[in-house]
Amino acid sequence: MEVDKNGNISTAAPLKKSSDPKWFAVYTNPRAEKQVRDRLLEEGVEVFLPLQKTYRIWSDRKKLIEVPLLSSYVFVKVIPKDFPRVYKVPGIVRFVTFEGQPASIPQNQIDNLRLLINSDTEIEVTSEKFEKGDNVEVVRGALAGLTGELIKTGTHSRVVVRIDKLDQNLVVNIPMTFLRRL
Repeated sequence: MEVDKNGNISTAAPLKKSSDPKWFAVYTNPRAEKQVRDRLLEEGVEVFLPLQKTYRIWSDRKKLIEVPLLSSYVFVKVIPKDFPRVYKVPGIVRFVTFEGQPASIPQNQIDNLRLLINSDTEIEVTSEKFEKGDNVEVVRGALAGLTGELIKTGTHSRVVVRIDKLDQNLVVNIPMTFLRRL
């Protein structure tokens, strides 16, 4: 039992500082995302690198390759005391920060990224600022469970999934019948 500053008795356990790992974005050297991912895995760090399949055309061939969805970004799930272990990995430039502190990425935004890359939907990445629209959830199709902001452009309905701390938007065309307003 505890007594708070107002003299009220509380039987609840005191709040502990959370030491649960959180997702953070790290900025990498250009075109070093896959090497950084592999090195982080060797260090025992949980890492997520969203990759998108795309065709590249050369003069003599056309090949399906995997490229990072967000250039120069890799996500790590760590606790703050593990930051030095992440920093020492070759290819990492810095953590993405907000007000001077590494900015944690909410789990639902990581889940949205996983949904997007596991679908066969064409994804467009932009840092353009959109006007606030209706918040929607995809209720049918390969992206069911994805939440985002609806942007209407012409005859297309586009859902924007925002990764706030990175100032990045992922834009996906989805039929209106697959959406519901939140």
